[in-house]
Amino acid sequence: MLAVRDLRVSYGMSEVIHGISLDVGANETVAVMGRNGMGKTTLFKSLIGMQPNSGGSINFNGKELSKVQSYQRVASGIAYVPQGRMVFPTLTVEENIVAGLEASGRKKVPGDIYELFPVLLEMRRRKAGNLSGGQQQQLAIARALAADPKILLLDEPTEGMQPSIIKQLASTLNEIKDARKISIVVSEQVLSFALAVSNRMLVIDRGVIVHEASGDQIDRAHISKYLSV
Repeated sequence: MLAVRDLRVSYGMSEVIHGISLDVGANETVAVMGRNGMGKTTLFKSLIGMQPNSGGSINFNGKELSKVQSYQRVASGIAYVPQGRMVFPTLTVEENIVAGLEASGRKKVPGDIYELFPVLLEMRRRKAGNLSGGQQQQLAIARALAADPKILLLDEPTEGMQPSIIKQLASTLNEIKDARKISIVVSEQVLSFALAVSNRMLVIDRGVIVHEASGDQIDRAHISKYLSV
């Protein structure tokens, strides 16, 4: 589905992603782990087209995307939920979700959106800026799902969340993957959350993938070393 090869990303003369390669299969959840400043957000911005890559390739369902604009990547089936949620605070919950329909050409909010996030149905007339952090994260994911993506990129979704809300979010993401049959790539620092949602883990350190493991091979202690300051 998604195949990234020797990806390089620079800010000016400074290269921050150094030849990353990764694959994401159909209906798979992959967690990209790492501390702040290690390149997770830059990697995601490059995948969605917000930050151009200076080398390498990004192939999605057989199509090379390196020179393709962000809105075209969304139309092809890639959705992105940025760090910090980035909802439209002055729009209602429903208006935020409708904004996500544009790329898909749909006119109506899919019925399963409110089934997955029942709290948003209750608050659909409320301004997004008045929601809690956890509710805003649900809204940001719902808006992304409105475009009917094949793969969902989530950048630090648990940031600033209470443990009980994190657990609920993990359950919802697993439900989304099963119901929608989509792939999910999530960048994280909370190891328990990543373990709850992912089939495979990659660790990024200073712009390089330094560790990869799946299933029973995932070593919590080893990965934790890369997450501690």
